[in-house]
Amino acid sequence: MIYKASIAEGVQKDQAERLRLIMKNQDVSLEAKRRQPRIITISSGKGGVGKTNIAINLAIAFAEEKKRVIVMDADLGLANVNVILGIIPKFNLYHVLRKQKRLRDIIVDTPYGIQIISGASGFSQLANLNDESRSNFVNELKNLAYADIIIIDTGAGVSQNVLTFLKAADEALIVTTPEPTAITDAYGIIKSISSEIGGPNIKLIVNRVRTVMEGKKVAERVINIAGQFLNIKVDNLGFMFEDSVVPRAVIKQDPFIKSSPRSKASESIRHLMSRLLDIEYVEEGGFGRFLKGIFGVKA
Repeated sequence: MIYKASIAEGVQKDQAERLRLIMKNQDVSLEAKRRQPRIITISSGKGGVGKTNIAINLAIAFAEEKKRVIVMDADLGLANVNVILGIIPKFNLYHVLRKQKRLRDIIVDTPYGIQIISGASGFSQLANLNDESRSNFVNELKNLAYADIIIIDTGAGVSQNVLTFLKAADEALIVTTPEPTAITDAYGIIKSISSEIGGPNIKLIVNRVRTVMEGKKVAERVINIAGQFLNIKVDNLGFMFEDSVVPRAVIKQDPFIKSSPRSKASESIRHLMSRLLDIEYVEEGGFGRFLKGIFGVKA
């Protein structure tokens, strides 16, 4: 009887130990998952719709909420994130591709509370990466575990580079304007994403709208067509008002959210940020309260 009791006790101890090990592994797995940065791509069907400006200023808005943010310029071959910020980095993605540097070695601090990874202009090999190089980029990004959010400013269009970064993202923010060509091209990139299995959540931003009604009509048009013909859900994240402070900020190489913090463009950006973080943005001015009534709080 004593022998049988000892066996039973040993079995119970083994089971308890296995249970503790399983729970420990689950905790480690959950912790590792928690440390992975949230990856947001910002893309467009055509160039010139303002996605880089949105990427930079949205990153700064996240930083104002105490988020650690990295902006990666993945417009490979025609980089401009560092240009808009007036920063000349010593190293960029070209050095990573040549295996002279690791991705974490070329991260640059900025005066705006965000970090950037600069692309390189004028190198055709950057615009046409092979599968291995693209995969290495994505894996290195996911290893930047100290960041809360990584914003990837992709090139325009539907190149394989763009699709690779979109597929690796948690969310894809597609930027369009009310121009018919921009709307058509935005639908084109959404169509390309829809063909990928396990793709990102797609959210639409309509930039440079003159009125609330214009922004709503453009968003509804894209979302309805995508739902009808692609059977894919696209969320309306919001819109950006046309604002003269934006081109002035580009010329000054100073983000408009800092140079004109109470402008229509800056208020729009902060509302987009609040919807992505699912938080309430507390405005100071009357225009901000007006936007809150339009945007709401939930994404």
